[in-house]
Amino acid sequence: MSTETKPVKAEKPKSVQDHINSEAFREKLSVALPKHLTPERFAGVALTQVNTNPALLKCTQESLFKCLLQLGQIGLEPDGRRAHLVPYGTECTLLIDYKGLVELALRNGDVARIHADVVYESEIEAGDFIYNRGKVEKHNKSLMPNRGNVVAAYAEVEFLNGSAKAEVMTREEVETIRSQSKAGKNGPWVNHWNEMAKKTVFRRLAKWLPLSPEIRDSMESDDDSQFSKMKRVAPARPMFKQIETEADEVVAEIEQGGDR
Repeated sequence: MSTETKPVKAEKPKSVQDHINSEAFREKLSVALPKHLTPERFAGVALTQVNTNPALLKCTQESLFKCLLQLGQIGLEPDGRRAHLVPYGTECTLLIDYKGLVELALRNGDVARIHADVVYESEIEAGDFIYNRGKVEKHNKSLMPNRGNVVAAYAEVEFLNGSAKAEVMTREEVETIRSQSKAGKNGPWVNHWNEMAKKTVFRRLAKWLPLSPEIRDSMESDDDSQFSKMKRVAPARPMFKQIETEADEVVAEIEQGGDR
């Protein structure tokens, strides 16, 4: 009597969506996230971004989850408004928007107000923008449709003690930073140039801020960081070593059936 061995059906590989919805990933998030964010909400926002940007599915899962865990550590959602997940070949890169950086900075109790904007040709010609000795003394925004091109961007901060600082960058200086970014030819640099210009000049202003560890971490984790040279020569920070390990663990646990 012959016994027929039934072929073992191969398990379907886990998708990125499976990983995001997994208990293993949410357990990592529950440890990393601040109190104002829940793992369920964060995972839901991440899932929306992946489903609306198919190019992210071509990225390695390790790079995608590294970016997600970095955002979890600093308390920002990957919502496409304050933080962006941008594909670069098969690697997922992290871009934190101006609004995200401002949110992080305002968590510091010493900062009263932060403002950034772009300046148009017509505003310069009309004398409606004046910057003098580290202070924006005047900016009357033009509401006319023929304002010309953006020629500069600036950011200013006011502290609770009444002091203030400001930084201005020309369009050429902003474009130099853009040329050094992996995502300079796609994503928000193409679709939201003004916002990226504000973010870029905000980074220069950051040297005047009483930076908390989370703001420094967000700058170091961002592909557009103006401190990228420092990041390349400095030893890896323990937090980011831990994040890389945890991103690998999330993928490995789920692939091995660890999604309980």
